[in-house]
Amino acid sequence: MKPLLLRLLGNAIALYAATTLIDGIRFGAGGEVDFGGLLAVTLIFGVVNAIIKPIARLATCPVYLVTLGLFTFVVNALMLLLTGSLARRLFNVDFQIDGFGPAFWGAIVISLVSFFLSLFISAESDDKD
Repeated sequence: MKPLLLRLLGNAIALYAATTLIDGIRFGAGGEVDFGGLLAVTLIFGVVNAIIKPIARLATCPVYLVTLGLFTFVVNALMLLLTGSLARRLFNVDFQIDGFGPAFWGAIVISLVSFFLSLFISAESDDKD
């Protein structure tokens, strides 16, 4: 249970970083992030990445090979756009992404923040052993 909570916390931090660093990704009209909205978007993002992303990877496997994995950023951007759409339409959470460009850069920010947080978390668990 603890690894799942740590992953959710890492995704929440990464999504928050994307909303603060990338113009075109925001919560609401004023850009104010509320904890409930961030939690809802984090859960939606986790479900999208757990269910839809593997299907998208399988369907676009040849493109991954041709681009030497760089197509990952495109798929991550599409997953972020899907998350924003689901958050607004199904759960009435005002999480807005203004197109593919901000989604692309947001996906890069989320990937980098998640990567560095996973390094920190794994270093912490190695110290406890």
